[in-house]
Amino acid sequence: MTIQPSTTPRKARHMKRKHWALPAAASVLLLAATTGTAAAETASTAPAATTDSTCTYTPAVPADNFKGIPVFNAKKAAKPYSATLKTSQGSITFQALTAEAPCTTFSFRFLAEHDYFDRSHCHRLTTQRIFVLQCGDPTGTGSGGPGYSFPDENLSGATYPAGTVAMANAGPNTNGSQFFFVWKDTKLSPAYTPFGRITAGLDVLQKIAAGGEDDQNSPGDGFPTLPVNIRNVKISSR
Repeated sequence: MTIQPSTTPRKARHMKRKHWALPAAASVLLLAATTGTAAAETASTAPAATTDSTCTYTPAVPADNFKGIPVFNAKKAAKPYSATLKTSQGSITFQALTAEAPCTTFSFRFLAEHDYFDRSHCHRLTTQRIFVLQCGDPTGTGSGGPGYSFPDENLSGATYPAGTVAMANAGPNTNGSQFFFVWKDTKLSPAYTPFGRITAGLDVLQKIAAGGEDDQNSPGDGFPTLPVNIRNVKISSR
């Protein structure tokens, strides 16, 4: 079940954007596609879809903070790595599931290495029924995207215990830049690509969750009270 976001003042400016949503009581995982001249110009100048036997990256709008479209490299995609997000509330580190979700982890590394997430913030926290913190939108509205989309992965038998890192989407095979951290065991349908496991910083997420949110979307669903500004994302090979 997908629940569309409520129309709040924060999102009213972006009604032409197509939101990407998570399920259940508090809608969470939002991304979007814009219409309009700027987005159309970006799409028209973007390279064609990049395809191989594993991944297809397809040009898409919106193209916020556009860094280009990844060119998939299977050898690089197979290399293990961890990512550390240095935020205003503390650091969060996760191990990328490169074997299980190579297209997704390759995209995340591409964006991180191009400073895509730097100086962005996590814009959504849910504290009822589903327990996640959503990040990865440079516009901070829940409507932003990187200028491309790619298919789902690793969904067979997917579960979302505390410490999971997974993709936001707007339906099947519409992944972009937005992702979420699960800070408490959560039951979701297997529709959101799990691509990481937190190895340090779960306590940071729990502190953020304990601070609450502003209910701007619905009770238990809003902007985190403790601002979560992403200063940078460091990729470490191991």
